Amino acid sequence: MRSNPEDLRGIALPAPGWSRALPISGPPFERPAPELIERLYRVGSATASAVMHRMGVRQTFVEGPVARQPGAKVVGPVVTLQFMPQREDVASGLAQEHAEQVSALWAVFESVQPGDVLAVQAFGDAYTGCMGEMLITYFKGRGGVGIVVDGCIRDWPRVREIGVPLWTRGFTPNYASQASLFPWAYNVPIACSRVLALPGDIMIADDDGAVLVPAQMAELVLQHTLDHEEWEVFSRIMLAQGGSLAKYYPLSDEGWAEYEAWRKQQGQKA
Repeated sequence: MRSNPEDLRGIALPAPGWSRALPISGPPFERPAPELIERLYRVGSATASAVMHRMGVRQTFVEGPVARQPGAKVVGPVVTLQFMPQREDVASGLAQEHAEQVSALWAVFESVQPGDVLAVQAFGDAYTGCMGEMLITYFKGRGGVGIVVDGCIRDWPRVREIGVPLWTRGFTPNYASQASLFPWAYNVPIACSRVLALPGDIMIADDDGAVLVPAQMAELVLQHTLDHEEWEVFSRIMLAQGGSLAKYYPLSDEGWAEYEAWRKQQGQKA
């Protein structure tokens, strides 16, 4: 039987040079001091986001992924994983389960250090299972403290038992090899739900969501955030007692004078 001359399926596709360069790794990066990370645990994601917005850094909230372990909070330096669309001449789902083992997906987990937070660019894809039980188990074993995925993971019933705090868009039964994305690069700049995340930046994630703090701004954010949260404690007390909203949130000049007197009194009590 003669073959259909229009049927080109099964021919060997020439591969570009990029396929030999995978996985792509970013350069070495510096993690923030552990003492700074410890101090940032006092800062909530909502307040950090608000303070940075007032400073002019407006795109810090990783919109979409939600907390999967209520009450969990993580603060840590970011390591990054970048998924990219598959292209059959470079990398595809064909035999990809083996390919994943020599891809950025495996490599990023080997780079994890204690205290790290993994941030994943997956374009909000609902079909790709970016990782599952075994890799998340390994992440915990290496000392990783949390994962923020702009997409989905798999094996949720078992992953939930592992106890790693997760922020994801959802869950899927699919391996990455069944979907349209490929783990392309690690520890490179990524777009995590339209937020630019650089390796070594700091992620603050809690029940309100995940917020990215640029590493060089961390001390400044910490200073202004703690000031903000302290006066909010005073405002909360006064509002609970029926105080005027106009006076106590935000603080008017009169409310600020009362706050300063309250602070002085608290210091004397301490």
